[in-house]
Amino acid sequence: MTTEEHIVFIVDDDKRIQEALCELLASHGMRAEVFGSAGEYINAEKPDISACLILDVQLPDINGLELQTQIGTRDHPPIVFITGHGDIPSSVQAIKHGAVDFLTKPFSDADLMLAIHAAIARDRQKRSERSELGELRQRYVELTPREREVLPLVVSGLLNKQAAAELGISEVTLQIHRRNVMQKMAAASLADLVRIAERLEIPITHSRRGGGN
Repeated sequence: MTTEEHIVFIVDDDKRIQEALCELLASHGMRAEVFGSAGEYINAEKPDISACLILDVQLPDINGLELQTQIGTRDHPPIVFITGHGDIPSSVQAIKHGAVDFLTKPFSDADLMLAIHAAIARDRQKRSERSELGELRQRYVELTPREREVLPLVVSGLLNKQAAAELGISEVTLQIHRRNVMQKMAAASLADLVRIAERLEIPITHSRRGGGN
């Protein structure tokens, strides 16, 4: 990893902890950005790169668990909690809501770095999945209205003549639309198109019925 590929956000109001974490991360060639409160973190402009959020539980405005809840519905870096006042209910709540780890001070540098690397890897994977989904959505937008009608019928398992009858078009016309859908969605097979439809959450309201193709 290079410093341009990722960043570690630190939200902790203890200057000594801030400095110690920044020194540790720098020794591993990692870029860090520090915030003294949840509000500072929320309001700051952040680079659009893979990241990890090191979050103290005790903060001057709201605590870290409340911040986790607030940003839970947004795209945000995976969280590694650190605290000097750890307890089982807090750690369970943090992990249940997606935190990578919940470390109680004093923790080892090795444990923290392990959690940070796991968080960055998770964020990189999430970003890749979001990017792929964005591409799929763009391909779907480029389908014609008729092709958007054909897609759910095809992935539902209807035979060509059944799907054609459903739309009131000829089987040959249906096959042309089906081929266009496969090409535009970059689907290598019907199974691939089914997976794409699932990722796009396209409603499937038909099921295969008997009959020949």
